[in-house]
This record gives sequence, C-alpha cells and structure tokens, in this order.
Amino acid sequence: MTNAFTHESFLSPFTWRYGSDAMRSIWSESHKRRLWRQIWVALAEAQQSAGLVSTEQVNDLKAHQTEIDLDRAHEIESKIHHDLMAEIRTYAEQATVGGGIIHLGATSMDIEDNAEALRLRESITLIIDYTQRLLTQFATLIDREAEHVCMAFTHLQPAEPTTVGYRLAGYAQDLLTDYAALQHALATIRGKGFKGAVGTSASYSELLSSTGMTPAQMEAQIMDKLGLEAFTIATQTYPRRQDWDVVNALAGLGMTIYRLAFDIRILQSPPFGEWAEPFGASQVGSSAMPFKRNPINSENLDSLARYLATLPRVAWDNAAHNLLERTLDDSGNRRIFLPEAFLTAEELLIRANKLMAGLRIDAAGIQRNLATYGVFAATERLLMEAARNGGDRQELHEVIREHSLKAWEAIRSGQDNPLATSLSQDEAITRLVLPERVGELLQADAHIGDAPQRARQIAARIRELVLEKA
Repeated sequence: MTNAFTHESFLSPFTWRYGSDAMRSIWSESHKRRLWRQIWVALAEAQQSAGLVSTEQVNDLKAHQTEIDLDRAHEIESKIHHDLMAEIRTYAEQATVGGGIIHLGATSMDIEDNAEALRLRESITLIIDYTQRLLTQFATLIDREAEHVCMAFTHLQPAEPTTVGYRLAGYAQDLLTDYAALQHALATIRGKGFKGAVGTSASYSELLSSTGMTPAQMEAQIMDKLGLEAFTIATQTYPRRQDWDVVNALAGLGMTIYRLAFDIRILQSPPFGEWAEPFGASQVGSSAMPFKRNPINSENLDSLARYLATLPRVAWDNAAHNLLERTLDDSGNRRIFLPEAFLTAEELLIRANKLMAGLRIDAAGIQRNLATYGVFAATERLLMEAARNGGDRQELHEVIREHSLKAWEAIRSGQDNPLATSLSQDEAITRLVLPERVGELLQADAHIGDAPQRARQIAARIRELVLEKA
C-alpha cells in the first residue's frame, strides 16, 4: 500500500479542489489515528485509576502518542486486513513498555465511534463559523437594501414590487433556520462511550471486578477526559441516526444556498439584468464566446448542493439497516460520505461568502424592470381607490384588464409601456379618480407594504444571534 498519491492517479476533487486544508486535516487518516491514540491513552489512564495498569505503562503510551507511522500501519494492515488492529500493533511496537495494555477490554467501535464523534464535532464547529460569517454579510446587505424597490416575480413572471432587502431577508431567514439546526447538531453530538462488543459493558464488568470501579465510572472518567458525552444506550456502535441528523443539517444548509445561487443565476441573465456575481478582470467566461459572463460560482454552488442533497439518503439507509446490535455494511460508505458531506458544505459556504461579498446589485437594471412592469402591479392601488370612490369593482377590473393586455402587446413589440397614459385617459376611470391621481397611484415604488421593516427585523435577529454566539 502506497501513500505516494499524485495527479498521475485518481484524486478526489475534495483532496485539493473543494474545501479547506483545515477540514481535510480533520478527516485525514493521520488525525483519525491521533484521536484513536488519544482515546487509548484515556482508557489506560482510567484503568490505571482502577489499579489494572501501571504508571510506567501509561507514561510510555503518552510518550509515543503522536508518533503516527502510516507506512508501518499499512504494511501490517496488508497482512491482517484490519486497520484498527494494525494501528494497535504499530503503537505497541513503538511503546514497548505500555504496548501490551493498549485496547484492554475494548472493542474496535469503542475507539472508532468516539473518535468519529469528536471529528463530527470539530467539523460542525468549522461549518458554524462559516455560517456566522455568511449571516453577517446578509445582515449588512439587508440593511443597505431594505428600501431598494425592485420587481418581484412569481412563476418567473412580473408580479408586484418588493425590495432587494426583503428578497435577501428570505434567504437569510432560511439560513437562520440552518444555523439553529447546526447548533442543535453540535450540542447533541454523543460518543458511543465504552460499552464493549454489543453495548452491555460485559467485558469491562469482568475486567473491573474487585477493583472498586464500575464500568459506568470508568466510562464517565474517559469521556470526561475526552470532553464528550456518551449515549446512554449504544450497541456495538453509536446510533447511526446521529450521522443522519448531522448530514440532514448540512443538506438543509445546501438547500438554502442552492436557492440563493439559482436566483442569482436568473437575475444575472440579461433579460433580468439586476444582480450579478463578481467577475474578475482576467476571468474567462467561455472558451468559445469571449463576451460571456457566465455565473460560474452560482452554477458550481448548485452543482455541489445537488450532490450534498443525496447524502442523507446514504445515512438513512445506514441507520435503518443497522440490524440487531450491528452490521458492517455502513463502514465503507461512511469513509466517503461523512468527509465529503462536510467538505461539500464547507465549499458551499466558502464560495457563498465570496459571492455575497462581491455581489453586484445593478440599480439601473432594477429601475428599468420596475419602470416596465411596475405599473401593472400598481393597478391594484388604482382599482381599490376607484372602488372606494363608488365604482363597481368587477367592471373596473375588466377595464384595467383590457388596458393591461394592450400594454403587454406594446411591450412585446418593443414599445414603452403605455398603460399609465391609457388608464389616465379612460373616462371609466377618470370619472372616479382624477387623471393626475391616476399617475400617482400607478407609481409602483410606493406599493411595498411593510417589507423594509420586516427585512430589518431579520437583520437585527442575525446580529443578535451571531453576537450571542461569538
């Protein structure tokens, strides 16, 4: 088995392209084995307290705790086909005094699942940090754009006006939900503890008999040393539902970022022309078409988020098919989907932070669309005032509808929107509303309700939560 991985052989994009070195380090083979050794030392220290092992043996394990030798471990594994036992033997070769008591009374998952819980916790902590940064960016943009009126679109058709800040607040509100889910996932991470082969602590009961220490006391001492709580009930493994809960929280985050990125792709298209992701001075949009300014970051976000959305299903199957006290059919895929879930979520957040930091909001494009389509939405104001002044609501609705259809035809043929002019000249309208008042009512900028105030409420909530956790 070789560790000489180069670009001459297959490498996962997560090895170098997506995610950070910090996250890759958490899910590295070396870090996993350092955690295993940390747990073996904590186990030995508890057994020393019970009088089962000597101080010299524990000190010897501590002295060699960080001497990870993957070449030697892989050499042994190639013969015995068990990676944890290979690490035990490697460690024992280094720690010749304490090597004989490594893993005393334990089963593999007493070590591996506690290490995995520690890695989950480290990884979620990184994800939460990126999420806080993204939320802070949203709060700044929401406050800045709270009253910037733009057209809203339903069914991808012009609807009524909204504000840029209110639209941003919609994504931010979902991101706050994701943030809460991540915080909950972090707070509820549990390790297996030390419960032996099927979770009954039978091996530890035998080992600790006549020592004055119970298996529960030994477990509590070790878990306190690791700074990790244990599940009350575990079989050979911790409940695999925990993986599903964690990956679901990551997928929820991906869903929010996916929607944001998809909307940016729409709004960056020239027919909308309102928002655009940052585009570098030397950036190439297309190999064939030099003029292209493709939304490559938003497309990448949607691509990766789509992949992330598939991973909870793998975790669901692992949890649902963890038959009786344990099956091993989760082992291979957990080596893949757990690190990739975190690296994908991290890449989404890295790119989303950069995108939002450089997001271009085109005031001219927004105003152009508002001028073209806003008058249609503002006809609702005209309808209400004319009805209040004694008009028949149904008859007025039909009059406005007929004028609107003609106005749409004018727009399709490239003309300016004639709706405000034509309505202010229709006697069915002007006998109820003065012509100059018709023009005032058809100004869409005023038809945004309390959108700015509610957008700012979300920004304030973000600052309250992020500062609270900082």
